[in-house]
Amino acid sequence: MLLTVGDGATGRRLPFHGSRPGSGLARVPAALASVPAVALPSRPGRGDLDPVLDEQRPGRVVVSGDDADLAAVLVRLLRKDLLGAVEVAFVPTSRRSAAAAAWGLPRDRAQAAALALDGVASPVPLVRDDAGGVLVGRGEVRNLRGEAYCDDTLVVRGAVRRLVATPGPGGVSSVRGRGVIPATGRALQIGCVGATVVVDGVEHPRVVPRWVWYRHTTDWLLVRP
Repeated sequence: MLLTVGDGATGRRLPFHGSRPGSGLARVPAALASVPAVALPSRPGRGDLDPVLDEQRPGRVVVSGDDADLAAVLVRLLRKDLLGAVEVAFVPTSRRSAAAAAWGLPRDRAQAAALALDGVASPVPLVRDDAGGVLVGRGEVRNLRGEAYCDDTLVVRGAVRRLVATPGPGGVSSVRGRGVIPATGRALQIGCVGATVVVDGVEHPRVVPRWVWYRHTTDWLLVRP
């Protein structure tokens, strides 16, 4: 099933039992034109996506959207205990997708669509945070003044302009930067005076004194090369 998220179709909720081919929706690659599709608003929540999952019971969903849209879909699969049952393919709407870069996915939409149809899904780590979200591409802690550990490795002590985190096959990583040591592990824990967190392009609504990204106990099924 194709989920076109945002994509100029916000508010055009289809009857779940009457999902139509992707050709009826805007900006869908030709390879996905015949795939049953549902239009959802950006960053779909429980009320948007859960009824679709309950009625359609898809074995594979193709998410056409941005990184935050993919993260929102994964949150719903996590909440419904479907991470191990539903394969996920991603067709990014931006060639600058950090999620595509993190997981080695095509940034070209036509190539991503072809992979979504014919590719094989494999388990990859799901990186969560302690605010109830997930990280699929790039996380940033801005204006950090404090400490950060990746497992037992001290990656930041003091003040740094930005700490960047990415998910990957090894779990969660801190990215080398000014004042930041690169490391990969199961958890990246930050304690600070107060910092701004941006997850997959979406800024957290409050300044935080602490933040944790960590590998969930269950992987998700990603269609990738």
